[in-house]
Amino acid sequence: MIFRDRREAGRLLAEKLSFLKGKENLLVLAIPRGGVVVGSEVAKALDAPLDVYITRKIGAPYNPELAIGAIASDGTLILDRSLASRLGVSEEYIEAQSAREREEIERRMRRYRGDQPSPDLEGKRVILVDDGIATGATIEATIDALQKTGLEELILAVPVGPRDTIERLERKVDRLIYLHAPEIFWAVGSFYLTFDQTTDEEVVALLEGS
Repeated sequence: MIFRDRREAGRLLAEKLSFLKGKENLLVLAIPRGGVVVGSEVAKALDAPLDVYITRKIGAPYNPELAIGAIASDGTLILDRSLASRLGVSEEYIEAQSAREREEIERRMRRYRGDQPSPDLEGKRVILVDDGIATGATIEATIDALQKTGLEELILAVPVGPRDTIERLERKVDRLIYLHAPEIFWAVGSFYLTFDQTTDEEVVALLEGS
């Protein structure tokens, strides 16, 4: 299954989430940046508010696209210790990268939200959206952080992810909605015809238009 772009993936995902339209206390939380494009289509179709939850991947040395972990806005840190050990990643590297990503989270929060406070998630039915899952580190850190907020229900919605990762994450949320979960998986971008970098300006525009 190949998506034309993130907007098409979001519309298709929204169709599978249509049973939630009209539900009370519904909130779409998207992971920037690409996830916000997908999430905006979901929020629009469900007539639900859109916001962001910022979690940053911790990339491996010399291969930043390979996640050895992730850090969420509240400081929740997920690490694949086994992978880090196999790659010979030092604690000093992990600490330095974690600090760097925390700074980027703070920068993005200022850029996307300004003076607006983060949404109160207590009692909310949250749909967590991204444009896809690879290792699952970013999503897992986000889920762990969100589970501490007192939300009523957490629904993870993604267009694509490797089958084993989907099955693992399914056990951590109340419901998982996906469009494609192949056994063989290379990268999220390989399932999109257009997978351009989403800019901060696009994220802000989508949030302001929600």
